[in-house]
Amino acid sequence: MTADLLFTGGQIWLGPGRRSTALAVTGDRVSALGDDAVAAGAATVIDLDGGLLLPGFSDGHCHPPQAGLEKIGPLVSDLESVEAIVAEVARFAAANPDLEWIKGGSYDPSLAEGGSFLATWLDEAVSDRPVLLKAHDYHTAWCNSKALELAGITAETPDPEDGVIDRLPDGSPAGTLREPAGYGLVESLFPAATLAQQTEALRFACNAQAACGVTWMQDAWVTEEGHLPYLELLKADALTVRSNLAWLAEPDRWRDQLEIFGKVRAEVDAAGQPELLSAYSIKFFADGVIESATADMLEPYVDTHDHGTAIWEPAELAEAVVAIDALGFQTHIHAIGDAAVRNSLNAIEKAVKTNPEWDRRPVITHVQLADPVDLPRFAELNVTAAMQTFWAQQDDLMLQLTAPRLGEERSSRQYPVQTLTKLGARVSIASDWPVSTNYPIDAIAVAATRQNAAGLPSEGWVPEERLPLEDGLLAATEGGAYQGFAENSRGKLAVGFLADLVWLDRDITAEDPAKARQAQVVGTWVGGKPTYSRS
Repeated sequence: MTADLLFTGGQIWLGPGRRSTALAVTGDRVSALGDDAVAAGAATVIDLDGGLLLPGFSDGHCHPPQAGLEKIGPLVSDLESVEAIVAEVARFAAANPDLEWIKGGSYDPSLAEGGSFLATWLDEAVSDRPVLLKAHDYHTAWCNSKALELAGITAETPDPEDGVIDRLPDGSPAGTLREPAGYGLVESLFPAATLAQQTEALRFACNAQAACGVTWMQDAWVTEEGHLPYLELLKADALTVRSNLAWLAEPDRWRDQLEIFGKVRAEVDAAGQPELLSAYSIKFFADGVIESATADMLEPYVDTHDHGTAIWEPAELAEAVVAIDALGFQTHIHAIGDAAVRNSLNAIEKAVKTNPEWDRRPVITHVQLADPVDLPRFAELNVTAAMQTFWAQQDDLMLQLTAPRLGEERSSRQYPVQTLTKLGARVSIASDWPVSTNYPIDAIAVAATRQNAAGLPSEGWVPEERLPLEDGLLAATEGGAYQGFAENSRGKLAVGFLADLVWLDRDITAEDPAKARQAQVVGTWVGGKPTYSRS
């Protein structure tokens, strides 16, 4: 029987050290490989032109609507100085004189000492309207004086629980607010994006992910109505990236949220396209981030008595994880500091011991720093580490904000991806986009080299944690498929599997891993349907 598509003229990646020369697609599935694919013939033949055909990439932790919404406000994400950001805010304000509120993201927090930005800097651009910009980490925000005034934030305002107000020497607010509890004092005043705006933002995000070869993504920060844009695109046959939603559990109201979680999961299930859209995960923030000194640490930050911020009390986190696990939801926990990682593992372990056995597949994302004694527990508890390996490099953020807070010994233990792999833990590649790039090849290349864009250090930073490039490809394909309960239908190029495919313009497995970042996506397919074409 003639296939619909035949890919030939390049390398078909079947796994480390395994290749084929042709692949056929019939309907939404891979129907043949090698000589069998060629013999079957096809309605359309695609010449790979010496490139590499891979399973579509999975993004194990990202924030697509937020990435799309950034395009509505000032475009500051790629700017390299405070002055440039202020100029862009001024340009945007002048171009939108009737806009009463200005919101955007995401700026580079390493551009100011300690990541602390002043309201007066933004006042130079806009002083009569409130401005709020999110940092790359989405745990920090910078606002102008008008925003602070409207929120009633003064020298007398105490730091909110689980949040921080950066202050000037006289105690007055500087302009930087840390953690959602901090910047929420201002953000709660801003009008919410309309459903139409959110839907267009998600459409943009799907197109951007497809352009990077991503065919499945875990939206890891969904509020109660956050599923509606997905349903809108699904109804319009425009959801071009398979998606799973993780609802955000909040420490002060998670018990009341349990009923809501069940209701919104049922609404997504009722859409009847589980291979395209599902909603089986619950997201927890165990802590903040190291660059803001809000990640929860076993030992204090350098030259302080500060251990960071535990967003959840350990016992409360464990109780909540046990409850959502009992309802059949997958646990997905943000944990960056070593104390947060331990508390997260403890909570998952309690759920395993308390509830009946089921295929729970818990996830801990980031895992930037973990005590060595806790690393074997990932495999023991079958926890997937959804890791942002792109961050495992000595970039400005690492050198100026992160490493100085950790000190040399703890800095050298960051992102233990190779150790986790050797211990038998499951690892998936995750971007945390728009916190950083959503191109999986960048994350895979950094994991393989532990080098920054300048190729430094030459021997790699913490070289013993380098992850061979093809192991990184496995994490970005099979690892993500396992995280998404789909290892029997996607994540590899095999007969009968979904034809989720990405075509690269070169065989990155046959060259220096440092050169992999030069590779470009030529085309992406989801279930045999094209979702991106470079031409």
